[in-house]
Amino acid sequence: MLWKTLLLLLFYYSAHATVTHKWSRAMLFPAAQRFKRSSAAFLNPVLQNSLEDVVLLYEFLLAELDIDKGQRISIKDEELASLRKAAEFDIICNEIIPKSITEIRRLSSRLSSYPRVLKKEDFERTVLTMVYTAYRAAQSQGHQKDAWVESFVDLYKALKHDLMFPYNKEPS
Repeated sequence: MLWKTLLLLLFYYSAHATVTHKWSRAMLFPAAQRFKRSSAAFLNPVLQNSLEDVVLLYEFLLAELDIDKGQRISIKDEELASLRKAAEFDIICNEIIPKSITEIRRLSSRLSSYPRVLKKEDFERTVLTMVYTAYRAAQSQGHQKDAWVESFVDLYKALKHDLMFPYNKEPS
């Protein structure tokens, strides 16, 4: 009986460690782990793989974004919009980052209790969510504006905490 219990606990620990590691990224951005309908590939693009990619992302944001009534985000500059990285930017902005105030608050809550430094793709997606939140705050009025501003501030605090994470640890 003791061996069976021990074997069962070992199996449970192994399964738990595997599942937890495998799905840890889905915790912050669940849409990043969904299958794209038109292909068998995961929807998990990352924009920033080099310094040039960071500069290109900055150019995308400076070139003005168009957000239509359906909350679809697109780059106004046709030349920039035709780049391969623009397609990844489109997928991240329109398929992965949260768009509703409820989803953004849920993300902020998860970020506030996140136990380690964010992965680069999660940091990137959080920044893009913050950009979207700033846009919605600028377009809203009254109590809706207050809700969007509060969400923006929560995301800002989460990113600041992430950037300061190595310095916030107490010495052992």
